[in-house]
Amino acid sequence: MQDYPTLAYVMEAFTGTGGDIVGQIKIIWTQLKAPLVVPLLTISLTICLVMSIMLFIERVYMGLVTGYIKLFRKPTRKRYKFEPFKDDIELGSSVYPLVLVQVPMFNEKEVYRLSIGAACELTWPSDRIVIQVLDDSTDPIVKGVVQVECQKWASKGKNIHYQVRDNRKGYKAGALKEGLKHQYANQCEYVAIFDADFQPEPDFLLQTIPYHHHNPELGLVQTRWKFGTAGVWRMAAIEGAGGWQDRTTVEDMDLAVRATLKGWKFLYLGNIKVKSELPSTFKAFRYQQHRWSCGPANLFRKMVFEIIRNKRVTLWKKLYVIYSFFFVRKIIAHIVTFTLYCVVLPMAILVPEVAIPKWGSVYIPITITLLNAVATPRFLCLQFY
Repeated sequence: MQDYPTLAYVMEAFTGTGGDIVGQIKIIWTQLKAPLVVPLLTISLTICLVMSIMLFIERVYMGLVTGYIKLFRKPTRKRYKFEPFKDDIELGSSVYPLVLVQVPMFNEKEVYRLSIGAACELTWPSDRIVIQVLDDSTDPIVKGVVQVECQKWASKGKNIHYQVRDNRKGYKAGALKEGLKHQYANQCEYVAIFDADFQPEPDFLLQTIPYHHHNPELGLVQTRWKFGTAGVWRMAAIEGAGGWQDRTTVEDMDLAVRATLKGWKFLYLGNIKVKSELPSTFKAFRYQQHRWSCGPANLFRKMVFEIIRNKRVTLWKKLYVIYSFFFVRKIIAHIVTFTLYCVVLPMAILVPEVAIPKWGSVYIPITITLLNAVATPRFLCLQFY
């Protein structure tokens, strides 16, 4: 019997005459553990530890960069020109650029009234702002109430357009792209995009558009959600980057990367926060997280060679976008989080022959968590949840 291969032991355990199923499982586990489970688990652990080190180095690097910027870099208004718009007696409201506000929707029965209301209450001359509600809803009841809400604001003098499509091709990206085809949209110089769960403060445009207006190299002025980010695009940057595309589920990231490769600069205003709502159901939340997790990896697969061949950005920026932004943060981070903590560590409890170093299972995760907490102190409690 000692000369039999492991598979023979397994087959013998299954074909044995005994009725002790638990005992048979123990025999199979004993025979498979040393030649198969231990090597596979050891290899998986090694790969996970390497990825953890990569993630740790990236997080430390970003922490040092963030700290340096906060301590030594000039304030935003000293690095970029900012002058608030003022009414002119002769020119009137024409000193304000024409702004398009897009609000894409899909069966948003819980938040449609709040988001449309927030867009309509933005402080900006009424003849210099156009609000566009892009409704892709499939529920006729929701479509009806959204249209009624738009009509209500139109009766109050707001320049609001309710737009629907015959199909949902391209989903959100398709709706945004279709919205820009209208003549009144083409006349606008800037476009602010608020998802249906966004609730910007009334002075949002007053705090962001002046940066665009006085700094022509900026393609995007980005602000902070209370649960993410939001911003205002320059129309020329969208058009120059090839417009909205529906090849991935992260259409905003796709456009941002393409605009970066065209040489446009972005400005992040972390002090300006936009209220937003969490998904109303667990299914919607799960879909959102799946989209945010898988979308960047799919985008990386489609754009990596385009980034490498690009001649308008430096080698350092290419390395940063490919390695740091995409590979480590959008791919490695998700893989190591699931594999190490949901598979390898639980399996190691059953296989004591595989020793897990304390630095990999305790010290590195704690350090990464603390660095994330320092970067976003108001979410400290969520970091340890």
